Amino acid sequence: MKSLTAGQHTAIQYLSLPKAARPSIDEIAVAANVSRSTIYAWQKDPDFIAELKAQIVRNNLDMLPELVAALPEIAIREKNAAMAKLALQVHGMLTDRVEVQAHVSPQVTDVEALRARIEALKVRQHGAEE
Repeated sequence: MKSLTAGQHTAIQYLSLPKAARPSIDEIAVAANVSRSTIYAWQKDPDFIAELKAQIVRNNLDMLPELVAALPEIAIREKNAAMAKLALQVHGMLTDRVEVQAHVSPQVTDVEALRARIEALKVRQHGAEE
């Protein structure tokens, strides 16, 4: 991952804000000392996107407990199956992974018994050929 410039970090600070609190792209470009098109180009850069997402998470980390606590209430109140599924997943009670346990008893092959059967078949086949 390449290091980002000071202008990119400035843009990330603004772009990570909710739309209602965020300045316009033109204002962000001025603050970052770049053009409007540069801001749009940065938004296509994987390193920039990764840092922007990380900043959004950092901005909202302290609200996460309230969000998680509200999930079951919303699911019940709105009878929302998707929200109920999410609430169960967050609490580790539902996963998309299916675990299958197979109980196979180990079979021991009696090699000597197999050899004896093969010899018996050979004898029988040899007797049938005569």
